[in-house]
Amino acid sequence: MNDWIEIGALNDIPRRGARCVMTPQGKIAVFRTMEDQVFAIDDHCPHKGGPLSQGIVHGASVTCPLHNWVISFETGKALGADEGSVKTIAIKRDGERIFALLERTAVAAE
Repeated sequence: MNDWIEIGALNDIPRRGARCVMTPQGKIAVFRTMEDQVFAIDDHCPHKGGPLSQGIVHGASVTCPLHNWVISFETGKALGADEGSVKTIAIKRDGERIFALLERTAVAAE
């Protein structure tokens, strides 16, 4: 069953950075933009599985550190000529607290 699970505070994530959260479905990357928007996607590039949480955040996308694929936070799709996508995870904020729509059994952040 899915439910809104608290995964941390806005200040836990640096601007234009990411933090990872382990879930029953695997590791997700939670990103914060320069404008304090928060997005979550699976932490693996659809190209060769690179760690998106270690990529460069720009606007509402991240560039994979391995082969420079650009992934949209909003759609999870690769941008430009590249093809593929990652799962997006719904996020909501209540003040400074961040919640993700996850299975109730989600576990601790890394």
